[in-house]
Amino acid sequence: MNKDQASGKMDQASGTIKQKVGEAVGNQNMANRGLAEETKGAAKETWGNAKEAAHDAAKDRQHEAEHRANKEREHLSDKVQNIKDRTNDKIEEERQRDKERRSA
Repeated sequence: MNKDQASGKMDQASGTIKQKVGEAVGNQNMANRGLAEETKGAAKETWGNAKEAAHDAAKDRQHEAEHRANKEREHLSDKVQNIKDRTNDKIEEERQRDKERRSA
């Protein structure tokens, strides 16, 4: 929960209390201020929800990008190892041929 969500919930609760008290004592001004505060709190909480959703989506995209980068790095590393192994095999084959030619 971010600060906008928490603050929005507090404003809503405070506004609801003011509205109910205003209605109970017949003070329309207080009831209206309470409703306004409650509405402001709802908007603030909604803004906090939107910010949190955007933050979560950005984190998800970052994790996906890191995962793709790790897979690509692993793939390239495997290719390099494969090339190295094939090259070393060719070198070893050539050494064996040289030995065979010298001993013949």
